[in-house]
Amino acid sequence: MAWFKRTAKGITTATEDKMDVPKGLWYKSPTGKVIDAEELARNLWVSPEDGFHVRIGSAEYFEILFDNNEFIELDAKMTSKDPLQFVDTKKYSDRLKDVMAKTKLKDAVRTGVGKSKGKDLVVCCMDFAFIGGSIGAVVGEKISRAIDYSINNNVPFVMISKSGGARMMEAAYSLMQLAKTSAKLAQLADAKIPYISLCTDPTTGGTTASYAMLGDINISEPGALIGFAGPRVVKDTTGKDLPEGFQTAEFVLEHGFLDFITPRKELKDSINLYIDLIQNNNIR
Repeated sequence: MAWFKRTAKGITTATEDKMDVPKGLWYKSPTGKVIDAEELARNLWVSPEDGFHVRIGSAEYFEILFDNNEFIELDAKMTSKDPLQFVDTKKYSDRLKDVMAKTKLKDAVRTGVGKSKGKDLVVCCMDFAFIGGSIGAVVGEKISRAIDYSINNNVPFVMISKSGGARMMEAAYSLMQLAKTSAKLAQLADAKIPYISLCTDPTTGGTTASYAMLGDINISEPGALIGFAGPRVVKDTTGKDLPEGFQTAEFVLEHGFLDFITPRKELKDSINLYIDLIQNNNIR
């Protein structure tokens, strides 16, 4: 009867290898609901059975937010280097090559510029599939350049966060991006250009400690994990049991860290509504 048992210990699956949407014909949500994968895509990757928001990437968010999925990608060829020659279970340089080949992404964030409900919009979106959406020098630089584009062209800025935090393989280079992006957002605020921050599942670590919580309006999808340290670390540090629903979007909203929770189907309308209200424009 050992055929179904794991006989070797220490077997783990890399974060970037874990997928929320399988390649098969069916998807099973955490509540046990089963849905046809094509129907799930038509429903913007939200289970119609229980409203569970499946984790998606930049390609899907761009399709949702940009009119006719038409946009220009900025800094599309920028890639990470290995200045520290970092090695853990494998060389960082090799890890980058492997994840780029697997995901067809250059790094953990992409920037698109296009029309949303007829008006220009800059959208910076993270991809969790690329080393857990971790923040490295390229992520910080691409976000900073996207903010510069918004300032120079007077275009509203949207940041979609989905990250496990700083990229350990780049050490201090990674942590510097928190200050760098925050300073750029201060420039955006000085230029009086709207910034909408969307926190998706998960938004944690240095992402939460920087640009994810600096929006003029901070919103989230239902059920998203939002926090700094993980629940286990928080519990061990405080020595207290955590309340039910701790670090969910609903819990964070109740405690004042978010302004709204917006279902994915309403995302495009809501973001453009907030921008129109901030700029005192006619509602589209």
